[in-house]
Amino acid sequence: MTGKPRHIGVAERRVRLGLRQRLVGAARARTPEEVADSLVALHGTDPATVYLAVGARLTDARTTVARVERALYEDRSLVRMHGMRNTVFVFPTGLAAVVHASTALDIAAKTRAGLVKDMAAGSDGRLTGPWLAEVETSTLAALARRGQATVNELTGDEPRLREQFVYAPGKSYEAVQTVSSRLMRLLGIEGRVVRGRPLGSWTSSQFRWAVAPPHPPLPPAEARVRLLDRWLTACGPATEADLKWWTGWKVTDVRRALAAAGAVTVSLDDGVTAYVAAGDEGPV
Repeated sequence: MTGKPRHIGVAERRVRLGLRQRLVGAARARTPEEVADSLVALHGTDPATVYLAVGARLTDARTTVARVERALYEDRSLVRMHGMRNTVFVFPTGLAAVVHASTALDIAAKTRAGLVKDMAAGSDGRLTGPWLAEVETSTLAALARRGQATVNELTGDEPRLREQFVYAPGKSYEAVQTVSSRLMRLLGIEGRVVRGRPLGSWTSSQFRWAVAPPHPPLPPAEARVRLLDRWLTACGPATEADLKWWTGWKVTDVRRALAAAGAVTVSLDDGVTAYVAAGDEGPV
């Protein structure tokens, strides 16, 4: 785009969000999958927020709980997994590979190295990286046999999950940790397991685990471009700071993805520079 960037004021931004995030009557969705696809991701750290986000955007909110549960646990058209900022979200299953490659690979490598280091330091060297690899292979095999399982059920199949170690020995925040909790979280960040049905109602924060649906590996740079383009379409215009916060990426990664996606510069109120997806700079 040449010349002066187009100005998008507050009123137009509200219209864009209302339509694209399905908050106005004419734009409401028929299914939870349509909601997730429009928003890119549904924040899922608190289980109830997923249902509230969907219910607020459906044409008929009365069936929200049943339909979200079916999408998550029966049809598997939605998946709950670690994503941006190492936070749990619910995504369309088809977006899992993009989210994993664009946001989780670096975090996963650091998390694994941290766990191996903590285990060795807190067990006098008894719990090692090769030992952990054996335990995780056995755990994943048990989980595949069961389909879904709680941590307690998995420890029955793989007793080494009960092993404990001292976290930060000698520090004021020293604590005893169990291999199972750290390992399952690591496998989630690595995209190898996902959270399944909760143990209680739809508001419960205790989940079963399931093997993650397979997806092809993607080059991280390509995945970042695809994720950024999707989010700009749903939430743009957005500033570099907005994108850095939402993705958890480095500023350099944000800038490279903006350039590769061909994002278009626009101006906001007070002269702030922001970006919209290529071809999306026109009025709504």
